[in-house]
Amino acid sequence: MEVILKEDVANLGQRGDVVKVADGYGRNFLLPRKLALQATQANKAVIEQMKAAAARRSAAEKTQAEELVTKLASLGLTFTRKSGENGQLFGSVTAADIAAELEAKGFAVDRRKIQLAEPLKSLGDYTVAIKLHREVTAHVKAQVVSEGGEEAAPVAEAAVAE
Repeated sequence: MEVILKEDVANLGQRGDVVKVADGYGRNFLLPRKLALQATQANKAVIEQMKAAAARRSAAEKTQAEELVTKLASLGLTFTRKSGENGQLFGSVTAADIAAELEAKGFAVDRRKIQLAEPLKSLGDYTVAIKLHREVTAHVKAQVVSEGGEEAAPVAEAAVAE
């Protein structure tokens, strides 16, 4: 089955691409979720118009993302959590926690755009990647400190999911 993608689909293609997929994948996943259209002549004409609009929209989104990167570059996030003697946290700092902290500082970032390989589970300084656009990634400094106020020696100095 040939379909025309209406949105970017991971491991398949970008918006506007004509791709060949298995019948079941197209019928049961892509079409019901409105991620794709069947590749007919009429839909191909419609998709050409959508591509032009998408190119303009993508350019605008990219400039907004680049502006946001400059604002986020100077931003530092601090998370205070209970921790054990060896710097391990009771719990963790997740992408949702990072998104909530960014929201509190006035930046609306979807938690799914925050790229953590795994939650932060120990005290220390981290660099967290945020994919704002497919070509633009911001890096934010995150510091996890102990709730007691005394900062343990940095256990983990890591770059997370770059």
